[in-house]
Amino acid sequence: MKEVVVHPERCVGCMQCMPVCATAHSRTGHLYTAIMETPLPKPRVHVGAGLNGEGFPNRCRHCDPAPCMMACLPGAIFREGTFDTVLIDPDKCINCASCAMACPYGVIRFNEDCTAPPGRIVALKCDNCDERRARGLIPACVEVCKTGALTWEEMDTAMKRKTSEVAHAMTAESGRPALPD
Repeated sequence: MKEVVVHPERCVGCMQCMPVCATAHSRTGHLYTAIMETPLPKPRVHVGAGLNGEGFPNRCRHCDPAPCMMACLPGAIFREGTFDTVLIDPDKCINCASCAMACPYGVIRFNEDCTAPPGRIVALKCDNCDERRARGLIPACVEVCKTGALTWEEMDTAMKRKTSEVAHAMTAESGRPALPD
C-alpha cells in the first residue's frame, strides 16, 4: 500500500507542506478563505530544523502497532481499515496528552479544529489526507513538495531505491565499478 515517505535529505525547509496541509484540513479547502476561518486550520505536518539547520518534514508514520493508540485513555485513536490510517475521533478526545507522550516522533499537537466540538482543544495529527485519497487525490503535502522530500509510494520501492543510491555513492567514492542492479 502506498504511503507518504519522508526523504529528509531532500528537504530545503520551504515549509510549503504546512500551509497546504492546513488548507486541506479547513472547512473551505481554499487558502484565501481558510485563513479567515475560526478556528484557524492547523497543519498536521511540521517542518523543523535538523542538526545543521536543514529542514526536516515530520509527520505521523501510522505505526503498527501505534504507541499513541495504545496510550489513548478514552479510545479516541483508532486504525481506519480502508487506508490503514491511524486516526483520532475528536468527539472522544479528552486532551489528556497520553498519546503525545507515547508518540516516538513527536507529531501530535493540540489545537481547536473544525471537526471538533466548538471551543474544544483536541489532539491533531496527520490523517494521510484520507478525504483527498477517497477522491483519488494524493496527500496535499506530497502534491506541493517540489524537491521530493515527501513522496507517495510503496515503502519497499523507496527502500530499494535508497539502498541503490547509497551503494552507487559508496562505489563512486571508492573508484570501484558499480554492481548491476
